[in-house]
Amino acid sequence: MPLQAQLLRNEVLPFGLYMVALLMSTLAIDAALHLLNIVWIGRWLGIPGVLLILGSFGYSMRKRKWLRSGNPATLLRWHEGLAWLGSLLVLVHAGIHFNAILAWLAVAAMLINVGSGLTGKYLIARSRRRLDEARLRMRDQGLSADESADRTYWDTLTFDAVKKWRVIHFPITLAFGVLGLAHIIATFLFWGWK
Repeated sequence: MPLQAQLLRNEVLPFGLYMVALLMSTLAIDAALHLLNIVWIGRWLGIPGVLLILGSFGYSMRKRKWLRSGNPATLLRWHEGLAWLGSLLVLVHAGIHFNAILAWLAVAAMLINVGSGLTGKYLIARSRRRLDEARLRMRDQGLSADESADRTYWDTLTFDAVKKWRVIHFPITLAFGVLGLAHIIATFLFWGWK
């Protein structure tokens, strides 16, 4: 299979399907709430959505050794699942109401954050796969470990650089967190408490 077709099938298509699934699920839930005349539930879905997103940070805390327990691979799957479900609930919460710029900035930052996380996931997987394939090919050719290391030097540097994508993902996450927190504070300040 040509490299472009592999790239499309293995990285681009899953990324696109992940985002389309998020948006289509949001539309389906929002439509169901409207059909059942219980749109008011959407207003409250932001709370469990934020809690799920906060729960997804267990993986990040484990990576930074703030948590000592938990299998990183399992925590990564939980991170992805909880962040997706939390984002879904927050998107349903946001609905199609365009009356609060701060809330929409937070939603935009959240979607950029999800996209950033997915981009990192697929870039790291692709880089790791390419490096492993190169090492396996060289081993099959009978090259020594030192020769293989010399020939994969640039691939190894590229893989190490790609693993540092979190340097970009973290500020996006921080922007989402600040905007989301500002939205929550503004909601409490301007809530009709009567």
